[in-house]
Amino acid sequence: MQSACASIGTMSAIAGASELIEPTPGTRSFRTERVVRLGDVDPGSRLRLDATARMLQDVASDDATDAGLDGAWGWIVRRTLIEVRHAAMLDEAVELTTYCTGMGRSWAERTTRIRGHAGADIFSSSVWVQVATDTGRPTPLTDQFLETYGPACDGRKVSARLGLSGPTVTAGRSPWAVRRADLDPFDHVNNAANWAFLEEALAPGAVRVGRAEMEFAAPVMHGGTVEMAVERGDSTAAWLVEGDCVLSSARWTAA
Repeated sequence: MQSACASIGTMSAIAGASELIEPTPGTRSFRTERVVRLGDVDPGSRLRLDATARMLQDVASDDATDAGLDGAWGWIVRRTLIEVRHAAMLDEAVELTTYCTGMGRSWAERTTRIRGHAGADIFSSSVWVQVATDTGRPTPLTDQFLETYGPACDGRKVSARLGLSGPTVTAGRSPWAVRRADLDPFDHVNNAANWAFLEEALAPGAVRVGRAEMEFAAPVMHGGTVEMAVERGDSTAAWLVEGDCVLSSARWTAA
């Protein structure tokens, strides 16, 4: 099954959010702190993937505000890689450090490191596409953005193309309820809330050290007939589909 969403990016650039890059010395990075709260954890008191994605979203927004970026543009997450090296736990204070590691025509790669006072270590990279707020269509990165984050990228070009495959005919399927509470100002499921379907696909008590990938091919809207497809093997793969269209693809590979 192939996604109905058109590909973004060029084959000559590095696939965005496919590797984890340390910051370029002497360039912009942003730091803030959070505490892992009760609503962020699973029954084992470990930080969930959707709560991790929410932290990543919030620190990106805080960084943009701190940099004084023009708020006339919106950003949509295209692909995210989260590598959990040591899970964050309930009530653990964590420090988030975020910085830009690559750019394309209308998108940028943001890398974030989460380190906790009790040993949490989570490394993440995401491709964010800049869009016009009235149309939701990609727009070229602004001069202000390039001046602010360009030096940190050190000339590294990335694509926004997707890499995960679609479900096979043997993947188990079940209805997936799209809640109004999960919608964002673009009227589709927010990227952080979208991680809930991968959490649902993981077995209870699953190892929480490993690598998670999430790709957003098309908006998940309220009122559609959405299903979750799951395949389990050496890794756990999950998708949100509507008819023949793959909306989101995800994969968890335990360490």
